[in-house]
Amino acid sequence: MEEIHFNIQEELKKLPGRPGVYIMHDEKDHIIYVGKAISLKNRVRQYFQSSYNKSVKIQQMVTHIRRFEYIVTDSELEALVLECNLIKEHRPKYNTMLMDDKAYPFIKVTTGETFPRVLLARKMVKDRARYFGPYTSSQAVRDTIDLIHKLYHVRSCNRNLPRDTGKERPCLNYHIHQCDAPCQGYISKDEYRKSIDEVIRFLNGNFDGILKELEEKMQAASEALEFEKAIEYRELLNSVKKVAQKQKITDSSGEDRDVLAVACQEDDAVVQVFFIRGGRLIGRDHFYLRISKGETKAEILDSFIKQYYAGTPFIPGELMLQEELEEQALLEEWLSTKRGQKVTIRIPKKGTKEKLVELAGENAQLVLNKDKERLKREEGRTIGAVKEIAALLGMERIVRMEAYDISNTNGFESVGSMIVYENGKPKRNDYRKFKIKSVKGPNDYASMREVLTRRFQHGLKEKEELRKKGEDSQLGSFTAFPDLILMDGGRGQVNIALQVLDELHLNIAVCGMVKDDHHRTRGLYYNNIEIPIDRDSEAFRLITRIQDEAHRFAIEYHRQLRGKGQVHSVLDDIPGIGSARRKALMRHFLSLDAIRDASVEELAKIPSMNQKAAESVYEFLH
Repeated sequence: MEEIHFNIQEELKKLPGRPGVYIMHDEKDHIIYVGKAISLKNRVRQYFQSSYNKSVKIQQMVTHIRRFEYIVTDSELEALVLECNLIKEHRPKYNTMLMDDKAYPFIKVTTGETFPRVLLARKMVKDRARYFGPYTSSQAVRDTIDLIHKLYHVRSCNRNLPRDTGKERPCLNYHIHQCDAPCQGYISKDEYRKSIDEVIRFLNGNFDGILKELEEKMQAASEALEFEKAIEYRELLNSVKKVAQKQKITDSSGEDRDVLAVACQEDDAVVQVFFIRGGRLIGRDHFYLRISKGETKAEILDSFIKQYYAGTPFIPGELMLQEELEEQALLEEWLSTKRGQKVTIRIPKKGTKEKLVELAGENAQLVLNKDKERLKREEGRTIGAVKEIAALLGMERIVRMEAYDISNTNGFESVGSMIVYENGKPKRNDYRKFKIKSVKGPNDYASMREVLTRRFQHGLKEKEELRKKGEDSQLGSFTAFPDLILMDGGRGQVNIALQVLDELHLNIAVCGMVKDDHHRTRGLYYNNIEIPIDRDSEAFRLITRIQDEAHRFAIEYHRQLRGKGQVHSVLDDIPGIGSARRKALMRHFLSLDAIRDASVEELAKIPSMNQKAAESVYEFLH
């Protein structure tokens, strides 16, 4: 790498006294820290002043700084937004990092439609729909939606109504009394809207009306000796009670708020969050962070809030914390801007709210105590294994790894898989499948070239679109580029990847996962050298898991594309094989593999086949 000439003392003199973001680089030009400042001149200078009281982490970080750069902004709020985006994109070594990447589901009522539906949604967008949540359990959301269909008979189909009314027969839900079939015009728009209003009341926690109605229906059915109906109403009644019991009242204000508390020990921290929606505690969750010794709870909470609320789709009107934050007013302004309404950060000093924060703190400490040993083992399997791989390859740091594989049946329906591991854990939301478009026949190298080209061209395009949209835009799944690409093979596959990266002017490390004669991982191919791996190491186990996962994901996609319909399309490509011969072959042999295993003589015996056609099939499949 070319040596970087940067005179820190001279560059410090040039710093402007304006708000902005500063970015610290190490000797290999990796970004190791991102921060923001009201005055870049004052803040950045402090790092290099011996008189300034620095934490152990900052002292260590300063010894690695070889250069810095900065971006000037118009306000401290803009600097905060930019800081959050840069930390999320680059995951700098010395920033306190949130280790979890969780997404919470919502219940969405599509009130903008003429006949609204009730759906599970992964994120909240501005689309005239009503959103409830977020909830901590996807299964709880599905159970609640299922209960709503049984209680209120609203539709679950995606038909365009009223345009498609009467075009198709009613679905099964109508026949099992879970839909009133607006698709057939069996219920008016006004009557259907009344049902949706009841659904919204139910989701807002008003259960009294439906509980009373179900109780009355159960009693009436029992008195009429309709015991099956009575049992059905009883089960619905119990289901509603179960949902109602989960939503415990925590206060009577009916507000949305998150309660946050942290527990820390050495370099581990846990943040516990209680989710209160409409005055009800609907769930809780905890998050692990890697911290440096000496970091205060206020500093940890500050880092957590910036990272967590930069990505979550819902921001409540109030956050309740253990301690005052140094940038509390700025964070309130940033959160209010993201929410579109005022957000307040409070530190309760007495009463039930203080008890709730204390309870969150106790839960965080319990999780930390209980899971500390498990966390250490997990870190060994994940982050520890990644560090071992980095050491083997002579790389300073690896966060994101992407692995690729190709699957086909003699070249038919070739597919590619891309799997992603971050900090040693699979990041399944970023997995991607590729159906090979430009390659005919079994050519794994050409197929891999297509996959890698499409993946990184898409990523470069997304990056450009994000730059045009502005700094508030979220990173796309293709936008985050890996620190290391793992290829399922040796020199040949690695060279294909390096050629693609060179053509796209990208500098990303590429490593091959080399297998022995028994198809077991034996080493890594990197910089034209095969590096052996200790079979008892965590690095070896992680590489094996990644290799197996890439293969599994590709095979799974390939199986989806296979089947009788796909086999027929393969046979259609054979000269001289029309519809009649194709059907005769499939009736007799049942699968493509059986056709491929057959001899010319066996193929010629099939009705409608002849010697020439049999030879054509045999030659094509071999």
